[in-house]
Amino acid sequence: MNDPIKKKLKLKVSAISEGTVIDHIPAENLFKVISILELDKTHNMITFGANLDSDKLGRKAIIKVSNQFFEDDDINRIALIAPHAKLNIIRDYEVVEKRIVEVPEQVVGIVKCFNPKCITNNEAITTSFTVLHKEPLALKCKYCEKITHEHQMVIK
Repeated sequence: MNDPIKKKLKLKVSAISEGTVIDHIPAENLFKVISILELDKTHNMITFGANLDSDKLGRKAIIKVSNQFFEDDDINRIALIAPHAKLNIIRDYEVVEKRIVEVPEQVVGIVKCFNPKCITNNEAITTSFTVLHKEPLALKCKYCEKITHEHQMVIK
């Protein structure tokens, strides 16, 4: 006999005592987030899950990083790849702070200009962009005024 009541099964991932949980990452961007935060080079414990069910995204990813907290520059990097991500700061196994990731109005030194002739690609000048659109992401270069779209974006 089949039971008419279906029980939801959930995967349990061990809690972290101190660190950061990055949730609501689009599943296809999980490894981009790991790469831009250089988590592949850390010695801290990292747990991640991909293709988890999500009401908002359909499929999502999550990353738990023990004993690591991210600066605003790192959070801006996350925002460019996972603009709806949420950061939970964990202390003594409790969420002590929730941060919503938002695409900033200005993006400085994070993204490479799409224009190969831009001065930032040929001289030691820090890139600087104004965010024209957050969805889909479009950045206007301060120096050459070319638009770099989301699909063209290369994060430094």
